Amino acid sequence: MMHADLIDQEDLISQLRAIGFEMPSGATAEQACSQAVCGLTVERATALRRLVEQMLTGSATILPAVRQAIDQQLLPALAAYKKNHG
Repeated sequence: MMHADLIDQEDLISQLRAIGFEMPSGATAEQACSQAVCGLTVERATALRRLVEQMLTGSATILPAVRQAIDQQLLPALAAYKKNHG
């Protein structure tokens, strides 16, 4: 359930789906982030980077499991993609 002040695993998955990523039902935050970074294209990397920026700079509280998945999966993958693709 989406709360304005809290980002949980389900919110993360919903937001990833909303920007075009296919997510399996019942995925954990770590699994969802891992899935999202597979086969990044310029468009997908840009959309994912914007989503991460919105989540990290917003006022909502990110649950620890979601924050850990972002820190360990999304941020390194986006940095590596940027490094390798300009």
